[in-house]
Amino acid sequence: MFRSLLSRLFTDETDQSPLAADDADVAVAALLVRLARSDDRYSDTERRRIDKILMQRHHLNAENSAEYRAAAEMIEAEAPDTVRFTRLIKARVPLENRVGIISSMWEVAYADGDRSASEDAMIRLAANLLGVTDRESAVARQEVEESQLPD
Repeated sequence: MFRSLLSRLFTDETDQSPLAADDADVAVAALLVRLARSDDRYSDTERRRIDKILMQRHHLNAENSAEYRAAAEMIEAEAPDTVRFTRLIKARVPLENRVGIISSMWEVAYADGDRSASEDAMIRLAANLLGVTDRESAVARQEVEESQLPD
């Protein structure tokens, strides 16, 4: 699965072969890792939040989620740019489901309690590349912010 994604990330954009079912899921995980690393502070809190998101999205247990994240970390480190991840996601994930990806990105941005300008810029870029409007992203951000408030 991961070799398939790596090869797709480094092949010509004109390659029209069908995507493997897991390619978009791995690309989402790698995008979350890239966001967490964007401020040069990839914390354990962010790792745990990514694991939690992967557990929810893919119905994984904690061990499998951590393994999935670790593989996504390796893929993220090899990928030259974010466009390659978003291109795979856009080809596989329907537009109406992409807002959920942006929402997950906001969750990671808020995970360590320190939302940075680089994280904001990364989410704006990803939203634009995924066809998610600024308004949809803002609503997703507000929903994540509200869920972070103490009861």
